[in-house]
Order: sequence, then structure tokens, then C-alpha cells
Amino acid sequence: MSERIELSGLNVAVELQHFIETQALPGTGVEPSAFWSGLADIVAKLGPKNAALLKKRDDLQAQIDAWHIERRGSEHKPAQYEQFLRDIGYLVQEGDAFQIDTANVDPEIAQTPGPQLVVPITNARFALNAVNARWGSLYDCFYGTDAMGTLPPAGGYDRGHGARVVARSRVFLDETFPIQGASHADVRRYYVHEGQLFLDDMPLAQPEKFVGYTGNAKAPDSVLLKNNGLHVQLIFDRAHAIGARDQAGLADVVMESALSVIMDLEDSVACVDAADKVEAYSNWLGLMKGDLTSTFMKGGTEITRVL
Repeated sequence: MSERIELSGLNVAVELQHFIETQALPGTGVEPSAFWSGLADIVAKLGPKNAALLKKRDDLQAQIDAWHIERRGSEHKPAQYEQFLRDIGYLVQEGDAFQIDTANVDPEIAQTPGPQLVVPITNARFALNAVNARWGSLYDCFYGTDAMGTLPPAGGYDRGHGARVVARSRVFLDETFPIQGASHADVRRYYVHEGQLFLDDMPLAQPEKFVGYTGNAKAPDSVLLKNNGLHVQLIFDRAHAIGARDQAGLADVVMESALSVIMDLEDSVACVDAADKVEAYSNWLGLMKGDLTSTFMKGGTEITRVL
């Protein structure tokens, strides 16, 4: 068992105390004494309620177990079983219809359609991969998969396959952000004038899909577009290996992908003892501060994941 210390009447593992006081609290303005006394107040208030709920859960399970044991070997009677569950309060009568009007919910949860990932918070590498999946390169997706029908040839970068990737990405842009009377495949210049995006002096067929840009309006570093609530970023860089060979200097098309992530502490992992909790809380703290990293070996090469 971990070494423990008493703090505000709580029996706390020393490694958890060390994490809270040396990593979690610095910079928050909260003193350790205030944290532990506040936690003790919460435990005193909610502990008995939690214990009562757990006891009720145990009592219900004991009754269900006994019911099945008594009828071991007998034919299962669904209607009788349902009535039993209602009698003990496991099933309750459905209430009246109601509506929930919750304020201050992020668009990623309430409005914008998109995938939600679930990863174990104790695995820093998985957590970083999931968070970074918010944005992904369309070029990379097309190049490294068989989405266009074939995989790239073995070896280094294949220009022929890369050209197909660029062409297919332009088709996506034409389908999603069409230009009045032209194709993205023919555009040589993207620029912004008086708050509107122009492509070789032609506007988008749906100008409202233009969100913004970075860099110089006459030659943006990036252009941000939006479709069905999801963003697409066009990256321009004529010094880039891809952008240098592109007539418009388009180096990548980056798409908003996995909008949110559940950092799991209970289903895919079991954060029970102090060491587990400290590992989980440390990774969460790193995500909140933006400094979480994970270094690992892949194909004989050391790789470091960052946000």
C-alpha cells in the first residue's frame, strides 16, 4: 500500500499529495491547505450520499442474484421477471415528457456534426493522437490510403501518386466550395478583397462559406472555409515541397475531423489506486496546459508526439 499522510482529516497517498502540491496547484493561486480543506468539505458532504447510493446498488443486485438462484434450472418467464424488477424498484414508471434547455454548451457538443473519440487518459500517446485528430491533412489521407483505389508505390514520395492526390483534392474543393464559372484545378491565385475570397478574380458560388484568412490578404498563408459547420483550411506555401509544384502554391488541405474526445478514466482503464490516478491526472494536466508529450520508438526511429 502507498505511504499515506493525513491532510484536513483525509487519508491521502503521499504520491497524490506530491502531484497536487508540486504540479497541479502551482500557478492556480490555490494554496495546498485551501485545496485539501475544500476537498475534505466535499467528501464530508457527498460521501454519505455516495455510500447510500452504493448500498442501494448492492441491495438491488443481491435481490436480483437471489431471484435467479432460486429459479436456477427453471424456464425464464420475462413478464414475471419484469414485475419482480418493478417490485424491488429496479425498474420505475416512465415519467411525463420533458425538455432540457441547457446553456453554455460548446458547439462541438450541441450543434456541429462530427466524430467523438474515446481514449484511455493513462495512455499519453493515444490521448495526443486523439486530440490532434481535430485537424487532419486531406493530402495525407488520400496519399497514404487506398481511398483513391490504390496504395502509393513502396519507397519514397511518388510524384505520380501525389499528383493524383492533388487532383482528387481539387475535386473535393469543387464539390464543397464551388467557384462561379471555374474549377479549383485551374485557379492560380487565392486572395481576399474587402472581406470576400476571390479565386483568379472569381468569387465562391457560396461566398458565406469563406470564414477568414491568415497572412497577407493579397497572398494569404492560409484560407479558412466552412461547410456544414466543419472547417477546411487551405495552406499556401511556395517554399514547401508540394506547394512549390502547385500553380496556386497550395501545399495542403487541412480538414476539421474529430471534434471532441472523451478522456476515459473508467471503462477502457481502471484508475483505482494512487499511482493510476496520478498518471491519469498528470496526463490531463498536460492536456490542459498544452505541454503533454509522448516519446516512443517506431521503425527504429524515436518519435515525440506533442499537441
